Amino acid sequence: MLANVVAQTTEQTGGGFDIFSLLLPLALAFLIFTMFRKQRKMKKQVAEQRTQMVPGTEVMTNFGLFGTIVSLDEDNNKALIELSPGVTATVHSQTLSKVVAPEPVVEEEHSVPDDASSLTDPLSDADRPLREETPEESAERLNRENARDRNDKDQ
Repeated sequence: MLANVVAQTTEQTGGGFDIFSLLLPLALAFLIFTMFRKQRKMKKQVAEQRTQMVPGTEVMTNFGLFGTIVSLDEDNNKALIELSPGVTATVHSQTLSKVVAPEPVVEEEHSVPDDASSLTDPLSDADRPLREETPEESAERLNRENARDRNDKDQ
């Protein structure tokens, strides 16, 4: 039966080489390869995070609770986390999804430019608007200023 289908296909295409019969298995092999590669990466990442999860580490659970690990029970897959001072919760160790690293404090370097023009504010406090103008308000203000300037020139 399969031989008949293949024979009919080669007769219809003129017996030549069909590129699509090669591309389909290649595309399938590529998709399978990328799927296994991503799975391997995720497994490695989870294993790395598990090594970082020791008592005293701040973590986040799958359901969004942040806390500090108090103790880990590897045999029963349980973790005791402290949510706030004096409040603890026991969760399954697989729900600990992320180690929360404290953000490093970046000190800004204050340098003085060669010319001090960038240090001064071009708008004085009197000229600074109290709120952002909409484009319509800005156009209206410019029209009023232009009309005032024309009146000053006429006088």
